[in-house]
Amino acid sequence: MQTEAGGSAPGYPISSVDNALRLLRLFSERESVRLTEACAYLGVAHSTAHRLLAMLVHHGYVRQDAKSRAYAAGPALLEIGLAVVQKLDVRTRARPLLVKMAETFDETVHLAALEGDQARFLDAVEGTRAVRVAPRTGSLLPAHCTSAGKALLAELDTDELARVYADPAALTRKTDRSLATLGQLAAALEEVRASGYATNFEESEEGVGSVAVPLRDGTGHAVAAIAVAVPTQRLSQGRRREIAAALLETTRDFRL
Repeated sequence: MQTEAGGSAPGYPISSVDNALRLLRLFSERESVRLTEACAYLGVAHSTAHRLLAMLVHHGYVRQDAKSRAYAAGPALLEIGLAVVQKLDVRTRARPLLVKMAETFDETVHLAALEGDQARFLDAVEGTRAVRVAPRTGSLLPAHCTSAGKALLAELDTDELARVYADPAALTRKTDRSLATLGQLAAALEEVRASGYATNFEESEEGVGSVAVPLRDGTGHAVAAIAVAVPTQRLSQGRRREIAAALLETTRDFRL
């Protein structure tokens, strides 16, 4: 018998440990989880799910929002994830590209990967200007609200995209400019495929825009994206085209 991660199931499983680990995997797929959702996902009673979540909260793997009462990934989980991320070859290999683009445009450059419907920011090189976009390393943002996320979502076919956004609630709006429907997202991704690059103009944060392209491995599969983030006061249409051209040229023959 194979587990979700592909390993063999243990001969003497411990159900409480199994349920706790399954819950942690759920937080990698969703921004927040309610108690009722945890119960349904695990197929256990409310009291059992509550005890599991309380223990995860105690150790910092999960935190509970005081207002909504929903649970989200906690600092301990993020620290473990970042420790692993720092060892990933993709981060090491992509670093020179980030440095080059940061030096070329004197703007902050991000490296991000897709996690379900979210974009995980893996690394950043900051520009030197007084007014600049802050690094987002370690943070998780809705993929459809970021240029890096859209650059990677554009690699998915129609069925894959539908599976990622099977829950309409995943299309969370961060600002008034955020894409709000699957139809809007599909149209935006067609533009990304046609041009080869993705843009974001105040879709994740007011006053912030960016341009991104995917980074591919030796098989041509897009495994991450590089994005140049710029305060919108400096991100004219001409500047966007200039950044896009540089990104496309620099990454054309690059392989992770």
